[in-house]
Amino acid sequence: MTAFSFVVPCFNEAQCLLLLHQRLTDSARTSFGEDYELVLINDGSRDTSWAIMEALAAGDPHLVAINLSRNHGHQLALTAGLDLCHGDYIMIVDADLQDPPELLAEMLATMRAEQADVVYGVRRSRAGETRFKLATAHGFYRLLSAMTEIDIPVDTGDFRLMTRRALDVLLAMPEQARFIRGMVAWIGFRQVPLPYDRAGRAAGETNYPLGKMIRFALDALTSFSSAPLKLASHAGLALSAGSGLIICYILFGWLTGRSNPGWTSVMLVVVVLGAIQMFVLGLMGEYIGRLYTESKQRPLYVVQAVTGGEARPRPRLGQVAETTATSESPGGNGTLPSR
Repeated sequence: MTAFSFVVPCFNEAQCLLLLHQRLTDSARTSFGEDYELVLINDGSRDTSWAIMEALAAGDPHLVAINLSRNHGHQLALTAGLDLCHGDYIMIVDADLQDPPELLAEMLATMRAEQADVVYGVRRSRAGETRFKLATAHGFYRLLSAMTEIDIPVDTGDFRLMTRRALDVLLAMPEQARFIRGMVAWIGFRQVPLPYDRAGRAAGETNYPLGKMIRFALDALTSFSSAPLKLASHAGLALSAGSGLIICYILFGWLTGRSNPGWTSVMLVVVVLGAIQMFVLGLMGEYIGRLYTESKQRPLYVVQAVTGGEARPRPRLGQVAETTATSESPGGNGTLPSR
């Protein structure tokens, strides 16, 4: 085992990697001396990220670089790193350095003082982001908090420090659609916040455009809340009540001879009912789709290669192709293919 692990998913972050490596190394050495590891996960990058990781790993025995077989997405790439890391303490950081790794010492001191298993960063401010991004993020976190059955802290990302005990529970959760900050909140134990100011990206452009943000929000809501299904049932009840009133009105008009059929009113009812029915079917489809995905029980990710970390043992789930040195996967959520 290792005293500490930085876990960093990377996608097209070639411009940030050298600075990232330096800042992670400085922060880890300040708190843990030489007993640490840096776990970088290449999530199918299309730039030179993997080549840079290999070069860094060749010159730094503390660095372990993991190359996934394709782009699996941020949450699954992060899961791969958490599976393969060996630290007693684990800190999640994004490669763009918006979340400062220099907060490790303060988070560690808070964890020990509070006897906590998780210390998570709470964003006081977010530099370099548009008003639209700030407004939608603000609304998303509060909507998620109101609709979920567990207490997911607002204005928090995946930036956090965890103990091995908390990580082991997280790795025992095998679901495909992963919302890790919500999964960590579900674990329980003592979790304490640490406010900080989020910086702008160190380099490059965001890898979370609007489409990915919407998909991520939908994953979060459907993973941790049945409220959308309840909303569908409530809408159905309201429509039933409304339909009853409309039927009474039609019967009244027919009995009194005051009926005045009109194309507009008929089409309005048809369109409204049709739109709501499609909305309800869409919500049901989301949940059914998740059940279908989970039923296939495919591995969460596939590792193509691992390099660095010469002292690490061979993976339990199979040998990694084209590796300099290999690692054991304690969580067992992924697949490491044989030659």
